[in-house]
Amino acid sequence: MSSAITGTQDEDRSSYTKEESRAIRRRSLRLLGSLVRPLKAQIALAAIVLVISTALQVAGPILISIGLDRALPAVLERADWMPTFMIGGIYLLAGAVAAAMIAWYVIIAAKLTQAVLLDLRKRIFLHTQRLSLEFHESYTSGRIISRQTSDLDSIKELLDGGLNELVSGVLFGLFTFIALCVWDWQSGLILAIGGVPLFFLMRWFYSRSQLVYRESRVISAKVIVQFVETMTGIRAVKAFRKEPRNDVTFQKIAGDYRDVNRRSMLLFGTFEPGLMGVAALVLGIVVLWGGIRVSEGALTVGVLLSAVLYVRNFFAPMQEIAMFLNSYQSATAALEKVSGVLEEVPTVPDPEKPVDLWESRGHIEFDEVTFGYNGEKTILPNFSLDIPAGQTIALVGTTGAGKSTLAKLISRFYDPSIGTVTLDGVDLRNLHPKDLRRAIVMVTQEAYLFSGTVADNIALGKPDASLDEIRAAARAVGADEFISSLPDGYRTDVNKRGGRVSAGQRQLISFARAFLADPAVLILDEATASLDIPSERLIQDALQTLLKDRTAIIIAHRLSTVAIADRVLVMEHGKIIEDDTPDALISGTGKFAQLHAAWQQTLV
Repeated sequence: MSSAITGTQDEDRSSYTKEESRAIRRRSLRLLGSLVRPLKAQIALAAIVLVISTALQVAGPILISIGLDRALPAVLERADWMPTFMIGGIYLLAGAVAAAMIAWYVIIAAKLTQAVLLDLRKRIFLHTQRLSLEFHESYTSGRIISRQTSDLDSIKELLDGGLNELVSGVLFGLFTFIALCVWDWQSGLILAIGGVPLFFLMRWFYSRSQLVYRESRVISAKVIVQFVETMTGIRAVKAFRKEPRNDVTFQKIAGDYRDVNRRSMLLFGTFEPGLMGVAALVLGIVVLWGGIRVSEGALTVGVLLSAVLYVRNFFAPMQEIAMFLNSYQSATAALEKVSGVLEEVPTVPDPEKPVDLWESRGHIEFDEVTFGYNGEKTILPNFSLDIPAGQTIALVGTTGAGKSTLAKLISRFYDPSIGTVTLDGVDLRNLHPKDLRRAIVMVTQEAYLFSGTVADNIALGKPDASLDEIRAAARAVGADEFISSLPDGYRTDVNKRGGRVSAGQRQLISFARAFLADPAVLILDEATASLDIPSERLIQDALQTLLKDRTAIIIAHRLSTVAIADRVLVMEHGKIIEDDTPDALISGTGKFAQLHAAWQQTLV
């Protein structure tokens, strides 16, 4: 079972309980901590550099105050320029060092950001690749792409600029307030009082933006999912003239995305004038009270000017902090989703103490197996089956009878809820993953080809295979002729998802791939469905040789494929209702005989 909260809730945080929300925050913090922990030394260096640069920047108004109150009178009264040169030199030196420190901090921060993002990107890819088939069948491709693209972009935006703005803004504001209190405590008190409405304004903005930006992330993911699914299934879209319906759906989602972005802009448009109003009020009071004290001789003009500068400087980073809140809300929602994926655990875990099986004979046995997807409706109830090594089994039955489920359990894409599936007496759950993948290979109806050459795709199960071995495998399944006729033969790039070859040719390449892997158990799940009749006959001729001395499970609706089987199993509702040789079942009066008779009529 997964340890993360997934499904619909993964896209809609509003459905979370308080306890679930706290669990998600803890999960996100754990992920963030694991990302920054190896970078503690660089983070400490960045903090030191930032503190020094901020302190040097804050010293500016004090130096100006000293220059006005002490250096300037020395020039006017005694024509003594030395204090002026000293103050000016110190000011320039502080500015130059602060600029150098800021540049150094930007470089360190950029390196830290890229290190975190690289680590996170690799984690997402490696982890999602390791997750079981159950996860990928329930988690849409658009959502996975969203994790690697828009979500990581949001986190990058936070680390690249938002976090820098927050840390530097908070430090600058804190140092400015301390300096003001030290230099003129009364102006500092006025600023502290003005901080009360500022606190409530920031709190209001934070709570409102939190809701808006979470909603924005949800709708953003929906936009990506809709676009990816439409483009991925573009053939079906055009075949069924679904463009108008897709247009309406996408316009609705895009309109929702526009509306939530409008609300976010309106929110910030309300916050910024409020911030300017608080800043103007505090600054006005400081100038008024400072002017009164200057007129009474209780305060110098230089100190008043430095107080005014400090108040202005204090409010300047508040807008940057507000911008950070924008990035923070978006990045927090993204981090929650990414951490959710990384918290998923394989439902088919690797064994802690794997059993090695260097040479498999191919004996498969189901021992009282019960299985249902996601713990829901039972597909195989108390199912038992013995497939001797080297036997070719054909599975026949109506859609939903459990044939493909049987194949997935043998391939260990899923584990049974109850009972065991064994290979040569070893429970598949205890078998070493490398031995399992080497011993059992499945060829499905979806003959997926990866970007690269034809030879690369055939050698997928045996990467070190020579070109002669690849050719031999292709020749065995009847694929050599059409591959040799391609522009570059075996070096032809198949293009995206095998777009340069037909569906039947893709299937032949997948057959060659499986045969080159030379498994002890070969599963063909509707693997001839994309082939035309001549190609299917060619495959059948090759299969009789290639399946010899190999355990084979053939799932097919075309009963012509069943003829090469040693044994036919007819399944219905997860149970075997007939089990015999093809000839014996055809001559009988059972389900298979009826299916065979109906198939014969279609050939007339």
